[in-house]
Amino acid sequence: MDLEAAYRRDEEILLRPILESNRNVYVAVTVLGVLVAWGIYAYLYQFHYGLGVTGLNRPVYWGFYITNFVFFIGISHAGTLISAILRIARAEWRRAITRSAEVITVMVIFFGAASILMDLGRPDRLLFVITHGRFQSPILWDVTSITIYLTSSSLYLYLPLIPDIAIMRDTIPKRRWFYAILALGWRGTPKQWRRLELAIQVMAILVIPVAVSVHTVVSFVFAMTVQPMWHSAIFGPYFVVGAIYSGIAALIVAMAIIRWVYRLQDYLKDVHFQNLGILLFIMTLLWTYFTFSEYLTTFYAGEPVHMAVFWAKFSGEYRHEFWGMVVCCLVIPCIFLSNRRMRTMGGMVFTSLAITVGMWLERFIIVVPTLANPRLPYERGVYHPSWVEISLLVGCFAFFILLYVLFTKFFPIVSIWETKAGRAHAVREVSSRVEEYLPGDPATMEAGGGS
Repeated sequence: MDLEAAYRRDEEILLRPILESNRNVYVAVTVLGVLVAWGIYAYLYQFHYGLGVTGLNRPVYWGFYITNFVFFIGISHAGTLISAILRIARAEWRRAITRSAEVITVMVIFFGAASILMDLGRPDRLLFVITHGRFQSPILWDVTSITIYLTSSSLYLYLPLIPDIAIMRDTIPKRRWFYAILALGWRGTPKQWRRLELAIQVMAILVIPVAVSVHTVVSFVFAMTVQPMWHSAIFGPYFVVGAIYSGIAALIVAMAIIRWVYRLQDYLKDVHFQNLGILLFIMTLLWTYFTFSEYLTTFYAGEPVHMAVFWAKFSGEYRHEFWGMVVCCLVIPCIFLSNRRMRTMGGMVFTSLAITVGMWLERFIIVVPTLANPRLPYERGVYHPSWVEISLLVGCFAFFILLYVLFTKFFPIVSIWETKAGRAHAVREVSSRVEEYLPGDPATMEAGGGS
């Protein structure tokens, strides 16, 4: 197949999810829409009757909502770090997966922020952070870092979209006005390409420290207090590793669904999943190291207030959540990811789903057991979420998936221009890089040495 024919085929296949109707997509949108509507009803019910309809109490004033906040912000690291690092490293296999990851980043941040609004009870109090905020508070650090993160991630998603939006502007008449606005007059001139590639490279470099700082600052909301098992210097890197871990797992699940629904096996290939599976196994080991370090130091010190939380997790009220986390985040990944024969498509999707559940449980057992066993001599509390909190959890997940599905109906989920660039230049670029790594021709080296 000549290059021009390959380009036409890429456009035809990658635009097919946008141009063609898919019954499964409409069924999914309907089901997700119902779940979102139920979540909205649950929130309006809470808004009308107050936080008393939740399971929150004294001293457990954080529950599902703050767990969701930490979890969603963590998943958002999937796109930024994976896409940016692979782009800087010039890993050619990234081309098919970067947009899938970047979309996760931008969309899921909104649900992290929305979880805070749900926890406030009165959402108008969020304005107090802006009007009366003080930078001595880690909460204002959170607001600032997440705002910067959302802005930079949105730019990082939008910039590589511009050439594809221009392609849709020229090939989809019924939405031409919409795509013409978003394309910003893109014509693909050499000057525009130079500016775009420079902007993408700059953003790829900038978003990495921003992403790392965001989840570090999220951890500071806990670590800057003196609550048992929160006041720890390890929380910053521990949260960042957990964020990348859950983000990769969420990306694998999203890619598998996209590949199956839109029949993109020729673009989202097994090699992409294999590479992500290896990366996921490395993160499994890193997460295990940090988790082991956290609990070992707590156990060795044996401080009573810390041990109350420790045993609440290991053998107390929250033992099911703790050991569920261990099974989902350690046992299952080690079984499926360490063995190449087990690292099949189905095995990696199952493992990624388990990790996603396990990392949500990890966030839960960080938040709730400590609050239920405070340092000060308050009455110990037990937290049980109400139907409102469960409904809002389901509604948030459904809304996120719904927005992701709708994105695939308006924009190509696999970058068309990057796929074309890979066909045109990548093979030559990779070959030249490999030649740089290898020693010179023996005959040439001998001639040079004898001269």
